[in-house]
Amino acid sequence: MSRIAALSLLVRDYDEAIAFYVGKLGFALSEDTDMGGGKRWVRVTPKGGDASLLLAKATTPEQIAQVGDQAGGRVWLFLETDDFARDHTAWTAAGVTFREAPRYEPYGTVAVFEDLYGNAWT
Repeated sequence: MSRIAALSLLVRDYDEAIAFYVGKLGFALSEDTDMGGGKRWVRVTPKGGDASLLLAKATTPEQIAQVGDQAGGRVWLFLETDDFARDHTAWTAAGVTFREAPRYEPYGTVAVFEDLYGNAWT
């Protein structure tokens, strides 16, 4: 058996990323371990989910240039919810930016939104 346990997401700052993912999207802070030298091992996980995001602080010029553009402007991450209307309402109230109004597709209700850096999610 194999599974994806985590995806690395480049961030400018650990605490501002935690504030967005935990405070606005309602993810759980799964781990926040000080690794020394300003480096932390920070994982956030959607409620009820298995896979987490490893928040990786960008430190090199190449990494810093990729913050907010990890997929070249395409939707990169796909988040499923058991109640789209509830979450859309809560995230809108929390200030999450949606690029479009919700639309109905054969596979479900979708809307593209941005994380705090501009990465596209649906």
